[in-house]
Amino acid sequence: MKFTEQLAGAWQKNDSLLCVGLDPDPAKFPAHLKDQPDAIFQFCAAIADATADLACAFKPQIAYFAARRAEDQLEALIAHIHEKHPGVPVILDAKRGDIGSTAEQYAIEAFERYQADAVTVNPYMGRDSVEPWLAYADKGVILLCRTSNPGGSDLQFQKVGAGGTVLYELVAEKVAKEWNTTGQCALVVGATFPGEIAKVRSIVGAMPLLVPGIGAQGGDIEATVKAGRTAAGTGLMINSSRAILYAGKGEDFASAARRVALETRAAINRWR
Repeated sequence: MKFTEQLAGAWQKNDSLLCVGLDPDPAKFPAHLKDQPDAIFQFCAAIADATADLACAFKPQIAYFAARRAEDQLEALIAHIHEKHPGVPVILDAKRGDIGSTAEQYAIEAFERYQADAVTVNPYMGRDSVEPWLAYADKGVILLCRTSNPGGSDLQFQKVGAGGTVLYELVAEKVAKEWNTTGQCALVVGATFPGEIAKVRSIVGAMPLLVPGIGAQGGDIEATVKAGRTAAGTGLMINSSRAILYAGKGEDFASAARRVALETRAAINRWR
């Protein structure tokens, strides 16, 4: 099944636009997990099991695994989600961007080794650096457009055309009109910039948007949903990571995560 089909199914089945980010920091784990050799897997799998019926996607961030030599636990986690929670897609947050021959290897890593359903990609080396990802027509390719970090404006808001077009708008136009030939693309647009979410939505139509920045980063849920929802009330993967992951500090951490995920989904759905 294609990523976009999985995502549409999860939007409907789970009545959710919430994407649960999996950014495991062992320093924040409950005490009973800290000495376990597979603590990262145990922690993330418990979060996934507790929130799978509330989410439209999961988004593990590869750096949190690779920095601790836990790539095998990342593989196991994605396999676990696919087995236990089929229909909820897994987005590998890797933000890769390199020349074509290297991008081919990164695509093998993401889609064949880790079996991710989608991956985040940096488009700023141009179409030939993105084509190896697009070759996997059933996978999602989620391209950085207007990121949530304050420094994103250093480049993304620079004017690139005589008509006042800025760089993130050009990226949105390129992806929507030229690169999305198989309908597998999506864009990253941060919740900290609802005005830009609305602008991107006006450019790309119903293309899915991955929206980080609510929760710990302070993005406004109402403004995000109103700016980015489609006419059908979908079109968004609104990511929350730390606020859900570390809602509890004890052995009940997974139930605490579920409680916050429920609250977040309800807050999102209030404005759909």
